[in-house]
Amino acid sequence: MENYLEINKKSWNAKVEPHLKSDFYFVDEFLKGRNSLNSIELDLLGDVKGKSILHLQCHFGQDSISLSRLGAEVIGVDLSDKAIEAANNLAKQCETDTKFICSDVYDLPNVLNEKFDIVFTSYGTIGWLPDLNKWAKVINHFLKPNGKFVMAEFHPVVWMFDDDFNGITYNYFNEKPIVETYEGTYADFSADIVQDYVMWNHSLSEVFQNLIKNELTIENFQEFDWSPYPCFKHIDEFEKGKLRIEKFGNKIPMVYALSAQKKSS
Repeated sequence: MENYLEINKKSWNAKVEPHLKSDFYFVDEFLKGRNSLNSIELDLLGDVKGKSILHLQCHFGQDSISLSRLGAEVIGVDLSDKAIEAANNLAKQCETDTKFICSDVYDLPNVLNEKFDIVFTSYGTIGWLPDLNKWAKVINHFLKPNGKFVMAEFHPVVWMFDDDFNGITYNYFNEKPIVETYEGTYADFSADIVQDYVMWNHSLSEVFQNLIKNELTIENFQEFDWSPYPCFKHIDEFEKGKLRIEKFGNKIPMVYALSAQKKSS
């Protein structure tokens, strides 16, 4: 899929406007000071005051700005130029000094020359990347010695099912690109947009081994039987801010999170 970047950039550009208007992203509340980060990632990030953070695949920057509000110096990165335009506008309205760069993750070392205390990515990001070895190399490149990588992501088991969770449709392992057309968006299933996209499923072992291979030591790994986001069909909020697929209850993992440290030399 040589043109996957072009296809996915177009897809994410189409999502920006409906996402900004959606309840999912609660922009009005966010502008009034609501933090968009969840306990899952906050527990792994720890105290970020005074830390430099690179946020990969930041969409229109709510989590980046939330980290700035917590006292971090943040640069957010995203493939979508429309998302980065919206992120800059949002940061201006929030009066934070969050910076944003429009770039493909793999090309970022060619456009950014800094090192960071923390590299961060979260929820629905790595599925847009075909090669996790290249991804882990980028993470290593941007981390200072003893720097920390933190990620929270939807569990690969969830991506095995069809959208209605009636059966297993996709391979758990990274067998081949998944090329599909989707109506609506996870933030608004009724949104009047139709997008082509290209994605890849990544097993846990693929994530772990590529981080390890690129000199990152896994320090913390957790799995959760709930999601903080209502981005799937047939979802049930069993507790405030915690959602599960109704028919599965707590029987499948929904999210995982990890932290890893770069070796000092």
